[in-house]
Order: sequence, then structure tokens, then C-alpha cells
Amino acid sequence: MRRRIGTIGISIAAVALGAAVAGPAAEPAAEQQRELFRTAWQEAERGQFGVVESLPADERAALESYVLWPDLEGAYLRSTIRRAEAAAIRRYLDANGTTKPARELRYQWSLELVRRGDHRAYLDIYDAFYDELGIARLDCLALQSKLELGKSGGVAESARQLWRVGRSQVDECDPVFDWMRDLDLLATADYEDRFALALGAREFRLARWLARQLDPSRLALATDWLSAQSDPARYLRRGGDGTNADRLAYAAEQLTYDDPLLAESLWKALPGNAVGGPGVRHPVERHIALWTARDRLPGARMRLDALPAAVVDAEVLRWRARTALEARDWPAVRQHIAAMTPGERQHDEWRFWDAVARRYLSDPGAEAALAALAAERGYYGFLAADELDLPYAFGHRALDDAPALLRALERDPALVRARELFLVGLDGRARSEWDDAISRLPADEKLQAAILAHRWGWHSRAIATVAMLSEYDDLELRYPLAFREAFIEYADDAGIPPTWAFGIARSESLFMRDARSGAGAIGLMQLLPSTGREMAGNLQVPYAGMNTLVDAAVNIRLGTAYLARMAARYDGNRILATAAYNAGPQRVDRWRPANEPLDARTWIELIPYNETRRYVRRVLEAETIFHWRLYGETRRLRDQLVAVTPSAPSPRLASASR
Repeated sequence: MRRRIGTIGISIAAVALGAAVAGPAAEPAAEQQRELFRTAWQEAERGQFGVVESLPADERAALESYVLWPDLEGAYLRSTIRRAEAAAIRRYLDANGTTKPARELRYQWSLELVRRGDHRAYLDIYDAFYDELGIARLDCLALQSKLELGKSGGVAESARQLWRVGRSQVDECDPVFDWMRDLDLLATADYEDRFALALGAREFRLARWLARQLDPSRLALATDWLSAQSDPARYLRRGGDGTNADRLAYAAEQLTYDDPLLAESLWKALPGNAVGGPGVRHPVERHIALWTARDRLPGARMRLDALPAAVVDAEVLRWRARTALEARDWPAVRQHIAAMTPGERQHDEWRFWDAVARRYLSDPGAEAALAALAAERGYYGFLAADELDLPYAFGHRALDDAPALLRALERDPALVRARELFLVGLDGRARSEWDDAISRLPADEKLQAAILAHRWGWHSRAIATVAMLSEYDDLELRYPLAFREAFIEYADDAGIPPTWAFGIARSESLFMRDARSGAGAIGLMQLLPSTGREMAGNLQVPYAGMNTLVDAAVNIRLGTAYLARMAARYDGNRILATAAYNAGPQRVDRWRPANEPLDARTWIELIPYNETRRYVRRVLEAETIFHWRLYGETRRLRDQLVAVTPSAPSPRLASASR
């Protein structure tokens, strides 16, 4: 009977410790300190110190001698800042210098000093630590404090620099700006300058607010820009007389993101005098042509080819080559690649497709070009090897360790702190301290630090550090079999290859358990909370939101189940499923070919989102390497690149997120 691993109750810290190697930090005394810290940390963040105060004397002494004791003290002081005694804060800051917990507390304390009305003390901290850092919130509080202390000299000049930005400024600046207005220190020119900056930044509501302080013509202008932004189709239908050509062009560009063909129709219906000369017309035509190509709409290739030379840039040439590739027009593929800059032509993508085109055209140099690319590790190198039936060039070469230097780094106080933060489960704080410490090391020590992080099971820092050094050949370090048992078990339960799940996790998070995306996805396999909740319900797994999704084992279980769902949706086509994991299935449904099956390699090139296109290629490359690492054999890309078949038409998605 199989042993179940990675059960739902497993903690973040336990996962970290399971990945760690034996060493000085694995001694029982150190583990006792970690356990005491974990217990006390959550209470300290809530402003409670009862756990610490109730400890027996020996355990209290052990905790106070722990390298992360300042973090615990700092967390308690930050959470109780409103009632903290100034003397206690000063003692802590004096004792802990410029460490991260001290920096965090100092920042919060400076804000608290302003709240308490102790402006002189705030300025002492500001002058010593924050002046000239360009942090608007702190700069404006410093100006407020100077005014409160009757030191108005130079305030107006500094405030004017903070005023002249094309966006809404932080709230802390409002009292200073009010002071300037009350004393008539903001001239018409100041409003005019900021109005122009706001228009340039497309902050039209701010521009309208500023225009109310100027004149009716500027108010009308800002309102007109808002109309073009809020309903571009209506604005285009309304037309113009040449005085609003820039707003018409902006409206056409905004509408193009949602519906390129409608934008083109409305743009072409405008009279010539409404849109001005080529400087306005041609960039709009370029924008429409690119989005018809990205959306694979009829006539896209013709539109791209018809663009005037003045607006033919690298992106136009890329999409000219891609649309020619879709049409299998090999002479045109070569022509458009040849028109690229030498640097662009040397990208693996264009080296591969130029060689393929040459092969179809019976060019005798095609096989040599493919062989040269096949000698390199990577997605296109693997594709080139498939073309010629050559072995894959994995090129693994382990980094050489330097034992004496490793021992020294293992004792480095900054790295010790970073590692301990990682081991107790404070991953984000740990990464911040690691990155800060690594930034000060010479290259040879950075390299050894990466080896150290790998041995600790801290894979994201190992991978990121060698990438910083352009060291790419240690595949054990760069493609670690992290959480191996969990990936194998849960992938098997879901009926998918574990190497696919490995590739997804590495591409999504570099195996960071607490990773968070701008879109709100969380954890090792980057699941949206709504997806996590749904998959947990399907699997009858207890779900507690964030706490569930940052649990590595649970995240792997839910993520592999969701991958299996995507695979089933696309009849086992993992290329489509991978794209859907990144961009969402509705978009992928829309990207499928309209009539005939399409070669998967070509379909990948035609993915409209740069991020998703790169993501799919990255996952395929990673999965291939993980398969080689896990099983010691080559799994060829050509065996996975199943043709992409058409799907039933689906409604267009709004493109605001693009």
C-alpha cells in the first residue's frame, strides 16, 4: 500500500525543514529555538507577548539568544506602536542598528511620531535616514513637521517638486498643498504644468480637477479626453474637425484592444481632415494591424504588409514573420526575419524558424543551422534536435564547490539570519534578507552562496542567484526535484506526468511556497483563491484561504488536480492546457484555429500575449529537463506537440487586462 505523504496538515515550516540538509542549524538546540520562535511570532504580530513572558527561564533565555529574537521583539513593538514608550523604541533601534526589523520599526515609529505631534523627533529621524530617498509620503510629512515647528524656509520650493507629478499625490501631501494654496504660492503656471503632466500620464480625472482651477477651455479638453477613454466607439462615431485628432487616435487605440475590426471601421469612416497627417494616421494603422494579427483576424497579414516603412519596427516584423509562418509562406518567413536587426535575428526563435524555412526551400545550409542550434540547451534547441533526430544537448555541469568558502558563508551573520527566517516559514522576509546580503558579495562568493541555498533546500534563491551570474549549466541546482514525493504522488492521483507539474511550478513560482502574483494567484503552483476553493471542494480538502494555498503539499495537490482538469478540457492536449493555466481557458478557446488543425509549434508562436507565449515555451523546456532529471531519459518535444484543433467560436473577451 502506498505511503501517503504531504498530508493536508503539514505546515510551511515543516516543509522547509524537510528540505534542509543536516548541519549546524539542525542541532536540537537550534530546532528548539525555532519552535519557540514560531509559537511566539503569531502572538507578537497581534501585539501579544504572553507566550514569551510565560516561558520557563531556560526557554526564555534560549529564545532571547536566538538570531531572530530581534525580529520577534520588533514585530511586537510594531504591533503595539500606538502605546509604545519612546524609550523602549529608542533602546531597540540603538541595539539593532540597520537590520531589517529595525528599519521596519523605525519607519513605523517615524509615522507614529507625527501622529503624536512630536515633529522635532520625526525630523531627526527623517534627516538621518530618509532625506533624499524620494519617498513622497515621508517627504511631505517632513514638510508638514517643518511648518508645525515654524520652519517654513524652503518648504514651498520642495513642495512644488512634489506637486509637479502627473498622478494623484499621496494624502500626506494635502496639508502642504493646502498651505501653499492658502498663501497663493501655487501659481497658474504650476497648475498648467501639472495639467500637462496629467494628460501625458493619461490621468484624465486628475487633469479635469486641475482644469477647474484654470479656465473653461482646459476643462473642456480634459472632459473630452475622458469621453475618448470611457466610450471610445461613441467618441469615434462623433468624429471631429482636426482639432481633436489626438483624442480620436487615442480612442481608436483603446477600442482596438477590445475590437480591432470595429476600431478600423470607425477609424476609416473619419474624414481625412479629422485625423491629420501621417504622424497621427500611421501609428493607429500599425496598432490596428498588430492587434488583428494577435487576434488572428481575417486580413491581418495584408494589413501588416501594407504598413508604411515609417512605422515598421521590431514588433511589426515579428508579426509579419508569424503570420507568414501560419500561412507556411517560407520565402516570406525568411524575408521578414532578414529584415530584422542582427541582434533580433540571433534570438533562438528566429534562428530556428529561419533554418526551418531554409529546409523547406531546400537551402543546403539549413541542416548546419539547425545542427548549431541543436547543440544548445533550450526549447528551440530541442526543436532543432527533433528536426534532425539528434540527441538533446542537456549539457549538465555541476558547479564546483569551495568547502572553506562554503563554511565561511554558512557562518555569515546575514545569511544565517536569512536561512533561519526561511526555516521558520517567513519566506518573504527571508528572501529580502538573502537578496540584500547577496548583493554585497563578490561573484565567487555569490556562486558558493547559491550552492549553499540549494543544499538548504531554498531553491528559489539558488536558481535566482546563479541566473544573476549567468551560470546555467548546473541542472540539478536550476531544476531541483523539490517536494519530489508530493509532486509524484499527487500528479499520479490526478493522472498527469509529475514532470509537467514540476515544469509548471518552476515556471510559476521557482518553488516559492508563498509566491503571490499581481493577479492574486498564490503559492507554489500559483492558484487563484477561487480556483483553490473550488478544487479543494472537489477533493474534499479543508480550505482556509491563504493558509491552505501557502501549504506546499496542499498547493501541489490542488494545482495538479486543476492541471488535470485543463488537460481533460482540451482532450489531453497539454500545450493548450499549459496556456490555459497561465492565461485562462476562455482566452485559449478563442486562440484556437478557426478551420484547420495547426502545428503546435506554430500555434505557440501565434499566442498573442508575450507572457503566455514565453510561459508555454518555458514550461515545455523545463518539463523536458525535469523528465531527464527524474527518469534519466530523453522525452522528445515532438512527442508532446500535438496539433491544435479548431474549437467552436466563443464570444470575444474584453481586453482590458492586456
